[in-house]
Amino acid sequence: MPEVNGCSGPVVYPCRVIVVIGHPILRTAALGGGLDGTAARAAATAAAAGREVQLVGTIGDDPDGDALVLALAQAGVGHAALLRDAARRTPVVVAEPTDEDESEAPAPTIEPRDPADRPTLEAADVELALRYLTDFRVVVVAEPLPAPIVDVAAAAAGYAGADLVVAVGPGEDGPADATVVEAPPTDPDGAFATLLGTLAADLDAGSLPADGIAAAATGLGWTRPEN
Repeated sequence: MPEVNGCSGPVVYPCRVIVVIGHPILRTAALGGGLDGTAARAAATAAAAGREVQLVGTIGDDPDGDALVLALAQAGVGHAALLRDAARRTPVVVAEPTDEDESEAPAPTIEPRDPADRPTLEAADVELALRYLTDFRVVVVAEPLPAPIVDVAAAAAGYAGADLVVAVGPGEDGPADATVVEAPPTDPDGAFATLLGTLAADLDAGSLPADGIAAAATGLGWTRPEN
C-alpha cells in the first residue's frame, strides 16, 4: 500500500503527523453540527490539506464526547491521544435564544458556561500524548494554555526537531524557538483556526510562503489583534 505523509497501511503509528493541542468543542445540530473551538478547527483545516493530524485534548465521557470523536473522524482528524474526563461534560456550542429581538439569530454560547466545569488538560497529559505520537514534524499549541503545557510542547518539539507554533494571549510571549501568534479574543468565523491549520500544513509540507507566517496571515485575511 502506498505511503501517505509518512504513513502506510492501516497502522497509524509510528508515522509523521501534525499534533494540535487544545480543547475541542462540539456544535449542536441546531448550529450545523460538527466541530468548534480553535484546536479542532485548526486540526480539521490541516487534515483537509491532506496532512496526517492528531488532536491532543480532553473531552467528557458522555454522548457529546462520542459525537465529537465521530466529528473528528469525519474531518480526517485522529483522536488516538484524546483523553476522557469522566468528571466533566464535553463542551458544546449551543444557540442561546435572544429575548430582545426574535428576528435576530440566537447567539452561540458554550455549555458548560464555567470553564472549570469543562474537561481539563494537564501538562502530564500532553507529555504522555507526545510520547505516544512518536514521529511528529509540527506541534501546534492552538490556544493560550498554561505555561507548563507550553513548556512540555516546546521540549518535545525540540527533541523531535519539529516546528512549533504557539498561540498566545494579548501581549504574551512564547518559547524562543517557536512561531508565536497572538490569538484574537474570539474567533467566531474560524479565521484564526484556519490560519493555524494552514500554517501547520504548509510547515509539514515544506511549502510555507517565503515571507513565512506574515504572508500566510495576509493571504487568509487575518491580522494581528489590536491591544
